[in-house]
Amino acid sequence: MLSEKAIKLIDDKNFGVLATISKNGFPHATPIWVDRDGDYILINTTENRKKVKNVRANPKVALTVINNQNPYEKVCIEGEVVEISYNNAEEHIDKLAKKYLGLDKYPWKRPNEKRIILKIKPIKEYS
Repeated sequence: MLSEKAIKLIDDKNFGVLATISKNGFPHATPIWVDRDGDYILINTTENRKKVKNVRANPKVALTVINNQNPYEKVCIEGEVVEISYNNAEEHIDKLAKKYLGLDKYPWKRPNEKRIILKIKPIKEYS
């Protein structure tokens, strides 16, 4: 289960950094918008991103969410991507655009891009 601190940091307008493992064994870290569904963490991205290719090969990830008002406050989560889904991904990116940009629609959609949601099950949490 996510701690109260993790829930607050994820629910507030804070950015995360998602780390995946590339096929060459090197970590790949990406700044991201972050959301949750209960104790699962949701990351919205497009299917052609390196992080998606990485988690298809190795679902283990690490996520750090940093308090934008106090960068010394953070939560680190190790977890596993348990689902990669197209379901409601377009609506979800609009929800995140509202949270992070104050806009009703995600403004940078490109033609023919397909959005997906990475659903992460947290395994270990630390500060």
